[in-house]
Amino acid sequence: MSPDSAAPSHARGAEFAVPAPVAALLARLPALPGSLLLVTALNAVLIRHLPGDVRQRLAHRRLSIRVRDARVAFDFVWMGSHFEPRPPQAEPDLIVSASAHDFLRLAQRKVDADTLFFSRRLVMEGDTELGLVVKNAMDAIELPVLDPRHWSPRAVLARRTQAARGRA
Repeated sequence: MSPDSAAPSHARGAEFAVPAPVAALLARLPALPGSLLLVTALNAVLIRHLPGDVRQRLAHRRLSIRVRDARVAFDFVWMGSHFEPRPPQAEPDLIVSASAHDFLRLAQRKVDADTLFFSRRLVMEGDTELGLVVKNAMDAIELPVLDPRHWSPRAVLARRTQAARGRA
């Protein structure tokens, strides 16, 4: 599935969707800067939470996160100690695709990956065993690591201020 593919046409209620004109603009942007931003976040947030067996299974595997309604893809690889961005790949080992809204809900733990998968809102293509490893690793990570509110500038500043006071 390409990032240009349309999102599923089922009823979405009050769900957020990236507006088509914004998605058209995003689809024209170079892919590598977005992948660099994603891997920077992954390296800052996830590395210390990935078990050794998961790190080993991910080694040099090509991954692609595709946000269907935004028409963007983030391609990267696990290098054994960190994630690195990659230019768009014709055949990554694993493609995980969903809408921006569903990825956000997944990160906030408002919905689980199985629910999205079985309702065909989250699609994994490629190495299914690798997909299960990634899904299980994400399920095992404790909140608030995946909650975007934990990483807002205000929340980060508050934690750093508290840590600095604790050292003083």
